[in-house]
Amino acid sequence: MAEKDLNPAPVAKISLEEYLEKVALFCENEYGNKFRGQFVDMEGTSELAMLAAPTAEELQELRKAVAIMTAAEKQNAAMLSDDQIRGIAEDARVDPANFAIFINGYILTCKRVS
Repeated sequence: MAEKDLNPAPVAKISLEEYLEKVALFCENEYGNKFRGQFVDMEGTSELAMLAAPTAEELQELRKAVAIMTAAEKQNAAMLSDDQIRGIAEDARVDPANFAIFINGYILTCKRVS
C-alpha cells in the first residue's frame, strides 16, 4: 500500500498584479455598483466593498501604488508592515486606507489559495 502524501504540492500563489486585475473585474459596471450600494454607510461611503467593485478612481490609485512597488515588495506583500504600506501609499500619492484594504485583501486571498 502506498503511503499518503502528507505534504501535497502547494497551490500556485496569485501574483499581486493578478489580484489587482481580479479586483478590477467589476469596476464601474452595473453589477458592481449594485453590489457596492449594499455596503454604503451613513456617510455615503463604502470602502469595504472597494475590493469587490472599485470605482475608477480607486482602481487607478491601486494601479499607481502597485506600479511603484519594488519586485521584493510585491513578492513579499504579506510581510509589509503598516508603515511600509503607508509609505508606498504616500509615495504613490494614493489613499493609504484603500491601499491597506487592498493589501489585506490580497493576503487573505493568498491564504485561501494556498
